[in-house]
Amino acid sequence: MASTALALPPAAPPARPRVLLVGTALASAATVMAFVGLLGYYASTRAAVVAEGTRWLPEGSNIPLTPGNMAFATMLISAVSVWWAVDAVGKNDRQMAYLALGLTIMFGVAVINATTFLFSQMALPVASTPGALIYTITGAHLAMLVLGMVYLSVMVLRTLGGEYSGRDREGLVAAALFWFVTIAVHSAIWYTIYIVK
Repeated sequence: MASTALALPPAAPPARPRVLLVGTALASAATVMAFVGLLGYYASTRAAVVAEGTRWLPEGSNIPLTPGNMAFATMLISAVSVWWAVDAVGKNDRQMAYLALGLTIMFGVAVINATTFLFSQMALPVASTPGALIYTITGAHLAMLVLGMVYLSVMVLRTLGGEYSGRDREGLVAAALFWFVTIAVHSAIWYTIYIVK
């Protein structure tokens, strides 16, 4: 009887490795490196053309500021809404989390809309060097944006299923990390392509 009273408590369960968060961080770092390479090549090619005294954009092509600025402002607003979702799940406020995640996905759709409108306004031939580079970089970012929206949608479904709560919200934090990286990449594209032109 005395031996059971003095027995040690059961061992704590092993700490769960943050596999999803670490994997997302590694994928985000690789994505950033890819975009740094693309934007670096774009900037060096543009600088070489401008140094020769040649016009960078073909005649009749223009990159209007308004759609790019609206897309950038929308991405900045989505940073608030995605972190609102993470905070709401941390407080076990599921209704606010669903609202914030829905708003973030809606902002992503709005950025896609603004970017495709920008494509229609540029009148930039794909066969030209600037056109090929600009469409490649912005198209890759649109693909990244769609992946971020899918990632957030999966996290919404997992939250609806009760997997994430105030005690464990790793998936939402990982999705928010990827979304913040998407915003950072967009800011680099906005400055390098839309502002500097």
